[in-house]
Amino acid sequence: MDVAEGTVPFGEHRTWYRMTGTPGAGRPVVVVAHGGPGSTHHYLANLAELARSGWPVLHYDQLGNGGSTHLPERGADFWVPELFEAELDNLLRSLGADEDYVLFGHSWGGLLVARHAARRPPGLRGLVIADSPASYPLWRQEMAVLRAALPPEVDATLRRHEEAGTTSSHEYYKAARVFYDRHVCRVVPWPRDYRASHLEVSEDPTVYSVMNGPNEFHVVGTLKDWSVEDCLPDIDVPTLLVSGRYDEATPVTVQPYFDLVPDVRWEVFEESSHVPNLEEPERFRAVLVEFLEGLA
Repeated sequence: MDVAEGTVPFGEHRTWYRMTGTPGAGRPVVVVAHGGPGSTHHYLANLAELARSGWPVLHYDQLGNGGSTHLPERGADFWVPELFEAELDNLLRSLGADEDYVLFGHSWGGLLVARHAARRPPGLRGLVIADSPASYPLWRQEMAVLRAALPPEVDATLRRHEEAGTTSSHEYYKAARVFYDRHVCRVVPWPRDYRASHLEVSEDPTVYSVMNGPNEFHVVGTLKDWSVEDCLPDIDVPTLLVSGRYDEATPVTVQPYFDLVPDVRWEVFEESSHVPNLEEPERFRAVLVEFLEGLA
């Protein structure tokens, strides 16, 4: 398979990308928007296998992380959803992918691609929203439900450190890992690609900490009240929803997509939590290929 890597200018900054496969060969480019915000493409790297079946795959690292420009000095006024919407638009135009493409958005990336799709860009052929809440108020509501099911001593440890502002301590991380192993990635030990993204966030947590907070279930950043529910009826392309049975993106958080997007179906992965592409990779690929073939 052909693989091309590089960066494209985005204002004064640069966005890193990798194209696997050859665009323009009759099938749309699958553009992969990772989660976080503030993660990297690594944990979604196995989507590049779609190129073996004829779909070129475009991964990129969103601004502030991975191979893209890092800006640790920037604050909450800079790290806003509109920045990443503009970055995605710029990437598509710069690489000529905006004429024929499918968007795949995972977690935070799902909200990002939903907002993009609602503008009805003419080159968009389909949409995959994977393990993504439709709003952060719903997400925070459901995090309280999932936390209540943790062992009492674990939740007590988490709350003690959150109240004291010591969420960077090893004891807090160890307690948080109980949640992650239940609701984020149930493969133990964590797959290499997942660990790679996790390490990238640890090395530069700027975007994640400003927009999200210290972890998945303690959302206190600039996204805590953000939602895309208002724009979902405007999406006019076939849409595939994906979630895991044990997902931190619970059915309550995903339901608005199913209720409001006009042309949508929902696939639940029974053995997965938040990363079914790593937890059930063979079935995940089969479901994705079926959806992509249906677009033709």
